[in-house]
Amino acid sequence: MPRRPENLYPAYHAHVYFDEASLDQARALCTGAGKTLSITVGRIHSRNVGPHPHWSCQLSFNKEQFDKVINYLEEHRHGLDILVHGVTGDDLADHTDHAAWLGEASVLNLEVFQ
Repeated sequence: MPRRPENLYPAYHAHVYFDEASLDQARALCTGAGKTLSITVGRIHSRNVGPHPHWSCQLSFNKEQFDKVINYLEEHRHGLDILVHGVTGDDLADHTDHAAWLGEASVLNLEVFQ
């Protein structure tokens, strides 16, 4: 079972994973989180980017927003898998040691960090 997110860092990213069939669901989740929680919503990528093995959208938030964001995502993800990681400036560690999941974990393409 994937490790659940813990509030250990000053800043965070949540990467909502989706595919063509769940694109509208992911868009609604990300847009809703941005409006409801006043967090930054990145582009909705309908292709794999960076280390992410699925289409994705990045949400950015801080330590003070953490509990509300995680609760919102857990309540509204409806089966979507979400990578949550601390933002420390060490991208490899952030996507491995500082990473946790809502839903199923995916294997990331860590070669992009070498």
